Amino acid sequence: MTKKIGVIGAGFAGISAACHLANKGYDVFVLEKNSSPGGRASQLKSNGFTFDKGPSWYWMPDVFERFFDQFGKKPSDYYELERLDPSYRVKFSDRYTDLPASMSELEALFESIEPGASDKLRQFLKQAEYKYEVGINDLVYKPSRSISEFMDLRLLKGLLKMDVFTSMSKHIRRFFKNEKLIQLLEFPVLFLGSTPENTPALYSLMNYADISLGTWYPKGGMYSVVDGMVRLAESLGVKFLYNHAVEEFVYEANSITKIITNQGEHEVNVVVGGADYHHIDSHILKPEFRNYDEKYWESRTMAPSSLLFYIGVNKKLPNLLHHVLFFDEDFKLHADEIYNNPKWPSKPLIYVSATSKTDETVAPEGQENLVVLIPVAPGLEDTQETRDQYFELIMDKLETFTGTNIRDHIVVKESFAHRDFINDYNSFKGNAYGLANTLLQTAILKPSLKNKKLNNLYFTGQLTVPGPGVPPSIISGEVVSKEISKDLK
Repeated sequence: MTKKIGVIGAGFAGISAACHLANKGYDVFVLEKNSSPGGRASQLKSNGFTFDKGPSWYWMPDVFERFFDQFGKKPSDYYELERLDPSYRVKFSDRYTDLPASMSELEALFESIEPGASDKLRQFLKQAEYKYEVGINDLVYKPSRSISEFMDLRLLKGLLKMDVFTSMSKHIRRFFKNEKLIQLLEFPVLFLGSTPENTPALYSLMNYADISLGTWYPKGGMYSVVDGMVRLAESLGVKFLYNHAVEEFVYEANSITKIITNQGEHEVNVVVGGADYHHIDSHILKPEFRNYDEKYWESRTMAPSSLLFYIGVNKKLPNLLHHVLFFDEDFKLHADEIYNNPKWPSKPLIYVSATSKTDETVAPEGQENLVVLIPVAPGLEDTQETRDQYFELIMDKLETFTGTNIRDHIVVKESFAHRDFINDYNSFKGNAYGLANTLLQTAILKPSLKNKKLNNLYFTGQLTVPGPGVPPSIISGEVVSKEISKDLK
């Protein structure tokens, strides 16, 4: 009889796992508590505007290509992809700088800021490329269930060149002295959930992903990727059940036999937890079957949460590009107020996405859709008064930057922060990005993808291996599916 596998959560990791498992011949269904797929990558539509509620950066295109290729497909079968040029705009305190897609133009830009920096950039990226090749091919696709997985001569030799015990901050400063260049190269670490001082220099591989592999955009937004993956999953026989919130499990000995939702029960041979790991482990499982206690979870270093605003403006705004990073405040101060002394930031850095600069389908003609994000510490008290305060700060900054009135032209305004992450995604402490990628939370030191006390419960997503971000989540689904298939043999 065909094994029946229930996947909890229709985020990137859950959909990826469902596709791989269905492709192996299993009977797969996905239970999603919300009314549509995507998880943190869901979509908001209002008054003719379309917003990606979560991820907005399409990096590491090779990971998406690999995913679809395993099913005889390619991304272009499901969505149209465009490389952004410039990749993004960075606003410093005294000026803004555009990061060109062309390597020769980027080298010229670096040289203009710091003499000799073009040659240093080539050296830096050569090392980053090596880390990317070894990191993605030899590290990221490992299930990290045992230290023996890493007892590979090529990998051990490679680790010596991977700068695992050097911080990103020190590594970058070996090459560059100018603070603007340092900030440009440190910024991708924000997606990993830690300060450059506490992130291993291994992750300069993200600079290779950013600079060499490029920043891309799927027409219609990141939700187009979700939609494509769901269509692929359905073509493989996966059934999606929306508005099905998981409430408990039924057990027999050391196995889960049924998943109980708010709409009924579902028999299973295997369960894949693609929803928030902490929520399943601490709130769905019986205490005797939990992988970790609350002391363990409280000791984890979490990646940031976010305060997000989705804003529809009924006119075009000058000076904005598809992606704009505001590095016009003290980077270290903001990082300190996220990681070391958690509080609402006193002088926040912000990120603005305006996909309407690239895509005519996401806003009415002559209008703009803006997503504004402030990285903030998880676990903060999230009040409407706080949101209103930061909205005014953002408007001041954007009106100064664009040189035009925005407030009087807003036709859509929604916000999203800690309490919404908890309500919509059962997110631990309202985090947005999962666990921080610190050295002590890497590989086998992350929460295990397999429950230690039940023989048929597995986990996937940003709180387990390989970590936070869209490409790692897609990889996580593949990794867990292989482990399940191996264990079922």
